[in-house]
Amino acid sequence: MSTVTLTSNLKDKLLNKTATLGVVGLGYVGLPLAVEKAKAGFITIGFDVQKSKVDMVNRGKNYIGDVVNEDLLEIVKSGRLSATTDFAQAANADCVCICVPTPLDKHQQPDISYVKTSAESIVPYMHKDMLIVLESTTYPGTTEELVKPILETSGLKCGEDFYLAFSPERVDPGNLIYKTKNTPKVVGGITPRCTDVAATLYESILEAPIHRVSSPAIAEMEKILENTYRNVNIGLVNELAILCNKMGINFWEVVDAAKSKPYGFQAFYPGPGLGGHCIPLDPYYLSWKAREYGFHTSMIESSMMVNDRMPEYCVERASKILNRHKKAMNGSRILVLGVAYKQDIDDYRESPALRVIEQLEKEGAEVVYYDPYVQEYREHGKLRKGESVLTADLIETADLVIVTTAHSDVNYSFVQQHAKSIFDTKNAMKLVNNRENIELL
Repeated sequence: MSTVTLTSNLKDKLLNKTATLGVVGLGYVGLPLAVEKAKAGFITIGFDVQKSKVDMVNRGKNYIGDVVNEDLLEIVKSGRLSATTDFAQAANADCVCICVPTPLDKHQQPDISYVKTSAESIVPYMHKDMLIVLESTTYPGTTEELVKPILETSGLKCGEDFYLAFSPERVDPGNLIYKTKNTPKVVGGITPRCTDVAATLYESILEAPIHRVSSPAIAEMEKILENTYRNVNIGLVNELAILCNKMGINFWEVVDAAKSKPYGFQAFYPGPGLGGHCIPLDPYYLSWKAREYGFHTSMIESSMMVNDRMPEYCVERASKILNRHKKAMNGSRILVLGVAYKQDIDDYRESPALRVIEQLEKEGAEVVYYDPYVQEYREHGKLRKGESVLTADLIETADLVIVTTAHSDVNYSFVQQHAKSIFDTKNAMKLVNNRENIELL
C-alpha cells in the first residue's frame, strides 16, 4: 500500500509542479536541463563541484552556448534556479538528475568515477519517494550494476522507497532546431513504476515525446547505438575520402550526388577526425563492455581506428602540399582555422584540430590558429591563445592554411584571396569561386 501512495504523491507533485528538482553537473548537459526545469515552473537546485560554475549560475551569468542568457538571468532572479556545491541540499530535492562527465582514462577504458562520486554524494540525503535519473552516457549496465547498489546503501529499496531510471542526454551543441526542450527523450527505469515516475518528470518539463523502454540497459544501449552508428558511418566516409584522393576523385561531390537519392542513403562527411564528448568515446564503452562477454566488435573497432588516424593523415597531406611548393614542414608557418570540434560552437573537447596542431608542431612547424569561438584553450596543462583577428597579414605570412572547423562566420573568400595554399578538410570553402590554391580532404 505504501508503494502506491509514494508513487502517487511524487507523480502528483510533478504534475502540479510542486516538486523540487535537482541537477548534478552544470555543464553542456546539466545547465540546459536545469534551465528547462526552472522555466517549466519547478524550483530547481543545480549541484556542481566547481565553485566558479556555481557562482556564475547564481549571478545569472551564462557560460553555455545553448542557454539563452536572458532565460538564465530571469529564472535566477525569480528564485526558481539556484546552484550550490553543498550536496546536503539534495535532501530538499524530490528528483535528481545526474549529468556528469564519463570520459575515457589513459587506457581508453570508461572512467565512471564522476558517476560513482555523484551517487555517493547523494546517498546521505536520500529520502523516501525520491527519484534519481542518470543521464550521463555510459556502458549498458551502469545504472543497475553500479548506481543502484550505491543508492541502496542508504537503507532504502529501489522500486519501493525510491525510484531509479536512466534517460540518455541528447544534447547537440549548436543545433539551431533541436534543443533540450524539444528533443524526444528515452526513459528506462529499474521497475515499471520507476519508468512511469521518470517519464512523468520529463513530460512535465519538455515539449517532446517521451519514449519508454523496459529497462535502463535498453536506454543505455540505445544511446551507444546512436553514436556508434555515426562513428561507423563517419569512419566509412573518411576511408573512402582517403581512397578518392588517391584516385583523383572529389569525394565531396560524390556524397552530394549520393544524397540525391530520396531513400536508403544518409549523408555523412569526412573530416580531420571526431570531436566532442560522445561520438569519439561511446564506441569505446561498448567495445570495453563487449569483452566481458568474450565478444569482439570488429566493425566498430575498425571505424574507430580509421577515425583516430585522421589527424595524422591530415598532417601527412599537409606535408605533401608544402612539398609541392618546395617547402619542408619543418620551419613552415601554418595557420589553422578552427579548433572547436564542430562549427559555430565554443566546445573544443576531444577536438581533432588539437591533435592536428600537436602533430604539426612535432614535425617542426610553427603553428598559429584563429577561431572566433575559442579565443584560448588549455591542452596537456598548457594554455594556448589564438589570434584575435583574421587579418590579411596573418593569412599571407602563412605557408599553408588548414581549415579544421567550418565556422560559418569566417570570410573564406577573403582567406582564399590572401593565402598561398589552403588545405580544406571540411569543404568549408565550397562556395569560393577561385579554387586554384585550395585542396580538399
